[in-house]
Amino acid sequence: MSKKSKGGGQGTPATVALAKAEADFTLHPYEHDANAQAYGEEAADALGLPYEQIFKTLVAEVESGLAVAVVPVAGKLDLKAFAAALGSKRAAMADAAKVERVTGYVVGGISPLGQRRQLPTVVDESALGFETIYFSAGRRGLQIETAPGNLVGLTRATTAPIAKTG
Repeated sequence: MSKKSKGGGQGTPATVALAKAEADFTLHPYEHDANAQAYGEEAADALGLPYEQIFKTLVAEVESGLAVAVVPVAGKLDLKAFAAALGSKRAAMADAAKVERVTGYVVGGISPLGQRRQLPTVVDESALGFETIYFSAGRRGLQIETAPGNLVGLTRATTAPIAKTG
């Protein structure tokens, strides 16, 4: 895998961050349905990927402020486990408008990479079981495929069991 794209003009802050770090990645564009509500599942279905290998970026509020959770679309964020991974007592999903303002991305296209401000990040440990994982490249209809170590390293993330099934 190298820095390559299936389609030109795909630059986002997330792809710029990967390129600057000289990390190998592949872009996977797909046709986004404006009516889609479950963005991660839509991407997995469009790209023919298992829900366990494609990750969604969620932003939650903990005592110290906003933090990023990266979990498989097959599961849900376990807020208690997420809070514990960050040394907090509790976590709650953040307001969408605030998340868009702080990250610089729109909901459904939030990437854990290239955010306006580096937020504390926790990646579900299941990511480490894959050679490559997929996550938003920073806009709806575009996914990044890269090694989980690239994501963890570039976001200075910790890994923990923060996803629950169902």
